[in-house]
Amino acid sequence: MTTNISEALNMCRENGFRTDTYVPEIYLRQTYRRTYQANFHPVLSENFWRDVPFNLTLYPPNIKKERGRKQGKRFQGEMDYRNPNSPPRCGRYRMPGHNRKNCNNPGPSNV
Repeated sequence: MTTNISEALNMCRENGFRTDTYVPEIYLRQTYRRTYQANFHPVLSENFWRDVPFNLTLYPPNIKKERGRKQGKRFQGEMDYRNPNSPPRCGRYRMPGHNRKNCNNPGPSNV
């Protein structure tokens, strides 16, 4: 099992395979050099900018903020879904038929 790209390319060379058929053109050194062969000029300060013949004022979008607490973006797993046919369970004793608010069982004694 190879651990990195250079080992995989060396294995291809040792076994007589052409490496350029396995590597996309975007990752080739020639493509990288072609990308940066042009001259890049720095942006000058605003004093050197040309005036435009129109008013260009950008405002933030008019979006109404949603009420309430923002919901999380966690992916739900199969354990997160309840069976809608199962009765409610008590949060204190996990007994079916009632919830914690309507629990009739005495609470634990604090002795």
